[in-house]
Amino acid sequence: MCHPSWGRARTEAQRLSDLARLRRVRDRIDRDYAQPLDVEALARGVHMSAGHLSRQFRLAYGESPYAYLMTRRIERAAALLRRGDLSVTEVCFAVGCSSLGTFSTRFAELVGVPPSTYRRSAAGAAAGMPPCVAKQVTRPTRTRQAPFAEPQPA
Repeated sequence: MCHPSWGRARTEAQRLSDLARLRRVRDRIDRDYAQPLDVEALARGVHMSAGHLSRQFRLAYGESPYAYLMTRRIERAAALLRRGDLSVTEVCFAVGCSSLGTFSTRFAELVGVPPSTYRRSAAGAAAGMPPCVAKQVTRPTRTRQAPFAEPQPA
Protein backbone atom coordinates (compact mmCIF):
# COMPACT_ATOMS: atom_id res chain seq x y z
CA MET A 1 0.00 0.00 0.00
CA CYS A 2 1.25 3.44 -0.92
CA HIS A 3 1.80 6.16 1.59
CA PRO A 4 -1.03 8.78 1.48
CA SER A 5 1.42 11.65 0.83
CA TRP A 6 2.60 9.95 -2.40
CA GLY A 7 -0.63 10.98 -4.17
CA ARG A 8 -0.19 14.60 -3.07
CA ALA A 9 3.46 14.59 -4.17
CA ARG A 10 2.48 13.17 -7.55
CA THR A 11 -0.22 15.81 -7.90
CA GLU A 12 2.25 18.58 -6.97
CA ALA A 13 4.82 17.22 -9.42
CA GLN A 14 2.16 17.09 -12.15
CA ARG A 15 1.09 20.67 -11.36
CA LEU A 16 4.68 21.91 -11.65
CA SER A 17 5.12 20.00 -14.89
CA ASP A 18 1.91 21.53 -16.27
CA LEU A 19 3.07 25.04 -15.28
CA ALA A 20 6.37 24.52 -17.11
CA ARG A 21 4.50 23.34 -20.20
CA LEU A 22 2.11 26.32 -19.96
CA ARG A 23 5.09 28.69 -19.86
CA ARG A 24 6.42 27.03 -23.02
CA VAL A 25 3.03 27.56 -24.70
CA ARG A 26 2.92 31.21 -23.62
CA ASP A 27 6.50 31.74 -24.81
CA ARG A 28 5.68 30.13 -28.16
CA ILE A 29 2.66 32.42 -28.57
CA ASP A 30 4.79 35.46 -27.71
CA ARG A 31 7.47 34.38 -30.18
CA ASP A 32 5.34 33.01 -33.04
CA TYR A 33 2.19 35.18 -32.78
CA ALA A 34 2.32 35.96 -36.52
CA GLN A 35 2.36 32.26 -37.47
CA PRO A 36 -0.80 30.20 -37.92
CA LEU A 37 -1.36 28.88 -34.39
CA ASP A 38 -4.33 27.04 -32.97
CA VAL A 39 -4.98 25.44 -29.61
CA GLU A 40 -4.66 21.91 -31.00
CA ALA A 41 -1.19 22.62 -32.44
CA LEU A 42 -0.09 24.32 -29.22
CA ALA A 43 -1.38 21.38 -27.17
CA ARG A 44 0.38 18.83 -29.38
CA GLY A 45 3.62 20.74 -28.88
CA VAL A 46 3.49 20.19 -25.13
CA HIS A 47 1.85 16.73 -25.18
CA MET A 48 -1.47 17.82 -23.67
CA SER A 49 -5.00 17.59 -24.92
CA ALA A 50 -6.48 20.82 -26.27
CA GLY A 51 -9.15 20.84 -23.57
CA HIS A 52 -6.66 20.31 -20.75
CA LEU A 53 -4.36 23.00 -22.16
CA SER A 54 -7.22 25.49 -22.43
CA ARG A 55 -8.43 24.83 -18.87
CA GLN A 56 -4.98 24.97 -17.33
CA PHE A 57 -3.92 28.04 -19.34
CA ARG A 58 -7.04 29.91 -18.22
CA LEU A 59 -6.38 28.96 -14.59
CA ALA A 60 -2.75 30.08 -14.81
CA TYR A 61 -3.10 33.26 -16.91
CA GLY A 62 -6.74 34.29 -16.62
CA GLU A 63 -7.59 33.91 -20.31
CA SER A 64 -7.71 31.20 -22.94
CA PRO A 65 -4.72 30.51 -25.19
CA TYR A 66 -6.66 31.95 -28.15
CA ALA A 67 -7.50 35.16 -26.25
CA TYR A 68 -3.84 35.49 -25.20
CA LEU A 69 -2.73 35.00 -28.82
CA MET A 70 -5.17 37.61 -30.09
CA THR A 71 -4.06 40.08 -27.41
CA ARG A 72 -0.43 39.66 -28.51
CA ARG A 73 -1.45 40.15 -32.15
CA ILE A 74 -3.45 43.27 -31.34
CA GLU A 75 -0.58 44.72 -29.27
CA ARG A 76 1.77 44.25 -32.21
CA ALA A 77 -0.85 45.59 -34.63
CA ALA A 78 -1.26 48.73 -32.51
CA ALA A 79 2.50 49.32 -32.65
CA LEU A 80 2.52 48.88 -36.44
CA LEU A 81 -0.50 51.18 -36.84
CA ARG A 82 1.18 53.87 -34.72
CA ARG A 83 4.07 53.89 -37.20
CA GLY A 84 1.57 54.90 -39.86
CA ASP A 85 3.42 53.44 -42.86
CA LEU A 86 1.25 50.31 -43.31
CA SER A 87 -2.40 50.01 -44.21
CA VAL A 88 -4.82 48.27 -41.87
CA THR A 89 -4.95 45.31 -44.26
CA GLU A 90 -1.16 45.01 -44.34
CA VAL A 91 -1.03 45.14 -40.55
CA CYS A 92 -3.78 42.51 -40.29
CA PHE A 93 -1.78 40.01 -42.34
CA ALA A 94 1.57 41.01 -40.79
CA VAL A 95 0.39 39.98 -37.31
CA GLY A 96 -0.97 36.63 -38.47
CA CYS A 97 -4.68 37.31 -38.84
CA SER A 98 -6.29 35.86 -41.95
CA SER A 99 -9.59 37.75 -41.79
CA LEU A 100 -9.71 41.53 -41.91
CA GLY A 101 -13.23 41.49 -40.43
CA THR A 102 -12.24 39.35 -37.43
CA PHE A 103 -9.10 41.44 -36.93
CA SER A 104 -11.06 44.72 -37.01
CA THR A 105 -13.71 43.41 -34.64
CA ARG A 106 -11.17 42.07 -32.14
CA PHE A 107 -9.07 45.24 -32.39
CA ALA A 108 -12.10 47.40 -31.62
CA GLU A 109 -13.06 45.15 -28.69
CA LEU A 110 -9.61 45.35 -27.12
CA VAL A 111 -8.55 48.89 -27.97
CA GLY A 112 -11.93 50.64 -28.03
CA VAL A 113 -11.80 51.99 -31.58
CA PRO A 114 -11.54 50.40 -35.05
CA PRO A 115 -7.99 49.99 -36.39
CA SER A 116 -8.50 52.64 -39.11
CA THR A 117 -9.51 55.23 -36.48
CA TYR A 118 -6.63 54.17 -34.25
CA ARG A 119 -4.19 54.50 -37.14
CA ARG A 120 -5.36 58.04 -37.97
CA SER A 121 -5.40 59.21 -34.36
CA ALA A 122 -2.45 57.39 -32.84
CA ALA A 123 0.15 57.69 -35.58
CA GLY A 124 1.55 60.84 -34.00
CA ALA A 125 0.29 60.33 -30.44
CA ALA A 126 3.34 58.36 -29.33
CA ALA A 127 5.83 60.56 -31.20
CA GLY A 128 8.79 61.38 -29.01
CA MET A 129 7.83 58.72 -26.47
CA PRO A 130 10.31 55.92 -25.82
CA PRO A 131 8.94 52.69 -27.34
CA CYS A 132 8.77 50.97 -23.93
CA VAL A 133 6.57 53.79 -22.58
CA ALA A 134 4.42 53.94 -25.74
CA LYS A 135 3.81 50.18 -25.49
CA GLN A 136 2.66 50.49 -21.87
CA VAL A 137 0.46 53.55 -22.49
CA THR A 138 -1.22 52.03 -25.55
CA ARG A 139 -1.52 48.45 -24.24
CA PRO A 140 -4.93 46.94 -25.12
CA THR A 141 -7.41 46.35 -22.33
CA ARG A 142 -10.16 43.75 -22.22
CA THR A 143 -13.12 46.10 -22.10
CA ARG A 144 -15.40 47.43 -24.78
CA GLN A 145 -15.16 50.86 -23.16
CA ALA A 146 -11.39 51.08 -23.48
CA PRO A 147 -10.19 54.65 -23.11
CA PHE A 148 -8.62 56.26 -26.13
CA ALA A 149 -6.90 59.56 -25.61
CA GLU A 150 -6.85 61.96 -28.53
CA PRO A 151 -3.38 63.38 -29.20
CA GLN A 152 -2.90 66.69 -27.45
CA PRO A 153 -0.92 69.48 -29.16
CA ALA A 154 2.40 70.07 -27.44
